[in-house]
Amino acid sequence: AGQGTIGLEILDDLPEVDAVVVPIGGGGLISGVAFAIKQLNPKIKVYGVQAAGAPSMFNSIHDNKIERLESVSTLADGIAVKEPGKNTFELCRKYVDEIVTVSEDEISGAILALIEQQKLIAEGAGAVSVAAVMFNKVPVKGKKVVCVVSGGNIDVTILNRVIRRGLVKSGRSGMLNIELLDKPGQLLGVSEIIAKHGGNVTTVRHERADENPDINGCFLRIQLETRNSEHLEEIRQALIEAGYKLVDYIK
Repeated sequence: AGQGTIGLEILDDLPEVDAVVVPIGGGGLISGVAFAIKQLNPKIKVYGVQAAGAPSMFNSIHDNKIERLESVSTLADGIAVKEPGKNTFELCRKYVDEIVTVSEDEISGAILALIEQQKLIAEGAGAVSVAAVMFNKVPVKGKKVVCVVSGGNIDVTILNRVIRRGLVKSGRSGMLNIELLDKPGQLLGVSEIIAKHGGNVTTVRHERADENPDINGCFLRIQLETRNSEHLEEIRQALIEAGYKLVDYIK
């Protein structure tokens, strides 16, 4: 009943809402929200979201019986539940329109988007609802949607990993591994090309690697910040066109 008041508050604040997206662990939160909303306006869609690494309710609803997972693995530890409850399973089956899952990368992307765009720190379990909308897991394009962000209890080290991973996946952070002759001026030439195309170098490592077949060769490993994946590719192509050999390119 207490969790159902969230549904009442949503309708009070946004009575014209078309869809509500809610995280699912054991199913208590979405059961209360869905029950309250469907009693007052059955036309409103209620979507549930689980982490792909802990899809206990998702599997149970699809197989029409309660199922227990042998293990769970997800950064959304607040909803990492092996088996849904009997009552919540029945309520979800009756009142929830659809349940979807999101990947770890999608959860990370949602956490990063909430930080950047809403100045809101969400834990993985709280961000799955936003991830489902961001990555088109639920049919809500062009509709008025409420995503329930159910928690912000995230460890600082995990948050750091999530941010770094999100920057890499979005193309705003990348590494270029360049095979060079070990002679003066090489770093300057590479730096000028990166600067000309608007990249920002954050880390440089110069290695005389044993695997390089040229005894006078070396590897230059550059970590840089870019605007997006297209910008990173633009810099990569500029280096190739200038005659530099890129190896093990990492987006």
